[in-house]
Amino acid sequence: MATTSKVIGKLLKFKGFKAVNLAFKRDKELHIAVKPFKNGCQCSQCGRRGKIVRIRPEVRWWRDTPVGGWTVWFMSAPREIHCPTHGRVEERLPWADQYARVTYRYEYVMLRFCQMMTQKAAAGLLHIAASTLSDQLHRCIKRIRADHRIRGLRTIGIDEISYCKGHKYATLVYDLERSVVLWAGEGKGRTSIDKFFDTMLSDYQKQQITAGCCDMSDAYIGAITAHCPNAALVLDRFHIVKALNGAVDEVRKEQWREANVNDRKALKGLRWLLYRHSSTRSRKDTCTLRSLDKGNRRIYRAWRLKDEFERFWNYTARWAAERFLKGWMTAVRRSRLEPMKKFVETIQRHYDGILAFIDTGLTNAIAEGINRTFHRNFVQYERT
Repeated sequence: MATTSKVIGKLLKFKGFKAVNLAFKRDKELHIAVKPFKNGCQCSQCGRRGKIVRIRPEVRWWRDTPVGGWTVWFMSAPREIHCPTHGRVEERLPWADQYARVTYRYEYVMLRFCQMMTQKAAAGLLHIAASTLSDQLHRCIKRIRADHRIRGLRTIGIDEISYCKGHKYATLVYDLERSVVLWAGEGKGRTSIDKFFDTMLSDYQKQQITAGCCDMSDAYIGAITAHCPNAALVLDRFHIVKALNGAVDEVRKEQWREANVNDRKALKGLRWLLYRHSSTRSRKDTCTLRSLDKGNRRIYRAWRLKDEFERFWNYTARWAAERFLKGWMTAVRRSRLEPMKKFVETIQRHYDGILAFIDTGLTNAIAEGINRTFHRNFVQYERT
C-alpha cells in the first residue's frame, strides 16, 4: 500500500503533501487519505510551526480534479496547533484553503474551464451540477479578491461593454500601467462610474491619479474631471479615429444616394477601403482611391483629409500638433463636406482632451484588448 500511495502521489503530482492510503469505491470514486510532508503543524496565517494541541477525530473531505473519469476526494483530519503569534489555530493545509471544500488544483481547473466555456459545460467536465459550480466559482473569486487592494494607481482608463445582444451594458475601469481591470459595474451612465470613485478610492488616491483616458461620453469625462482634480483628461485615440471614419462614411453614403446606376458601380466596395489605415493598404487599394479624383471628388476629398489627419498622432511636440490641427480644421471647413464639418465641431468641443494625447501618449488600446476576453467571459456567465 505504501508503494501504491507513492505512485499515486507521483502520478497526481502532489506537492507539499503525500498520500497515506487510498480506496476505489463504487460510482467511480477514488478516496485518498493525505497529510502534509514531515510533521506539518504550520500556522494557517503566518506559516510558523507550532505544537500540536489537539488531534481532531472527525475527517474532512475535499474534492479534487477528476482523473480518467473518476471523481477524486481527499481525506484528512486537520490538527489544532499553538502558534507563538496567533495562538490556537488550525494547521495549514498545502492542498486547500483553510475554509474551502475543494482543492487548489480543482479551483485552478474550474477557473480555467470557465474562461474557455460556459459554466454548464465546465460543470459537466468536473462531474458536478451547474448550480454547485456557480456557488464554488463565486466563493473562490470572492476569497481571491478579498486581499486585493488598489495601490499606486496613476493612470486609469474607462470604457463600457455591451452584452445580452446590446440590451445591457457594464462599465469597466482599468489600470493602464499594469494592464489590469480594476472594477466592473452594471450600467454605463454617470451613476455607475461614480460608484467606483466613491467606494473604491480614497480622496488621497484620487489626487494621485495623473491621467484618465476615456471616450467622448459626457458621463465619463465629467466623472474624471469631478473626482480626479490632478488628472489630465485624455480622449481615447480609437474613438476619435472611429468618429472620423464615421464622417467619411457619411460622405460616401450621401454620394451613393445621389448616384445613378452606372455611378454606383464605381462606388461599390469603397466602404471598408476608406476605413483602412494608410499603412495597411496595398498599392492597388491606393490606386483605386486615387481614381476617385476623377470619379467622385467629394469622396476623394474626404479620404485625403482622413489620410492627412493620421499625421497628427505622430507629433511629439504639442505646439507642432496644435498648429497642424488648426490647419487641418481650416481645410475641412473649406471642403464643403457637412459630415466632416460636424467632426470638426466634435474636435472643438474636446480640443484639450485630444491634444493631451501628444503630452501623455495614453490610449485605451490595452483596455480594448482586455475587453475581448472580458466580454467573452461575461457573455458566458450570463448564459449560465
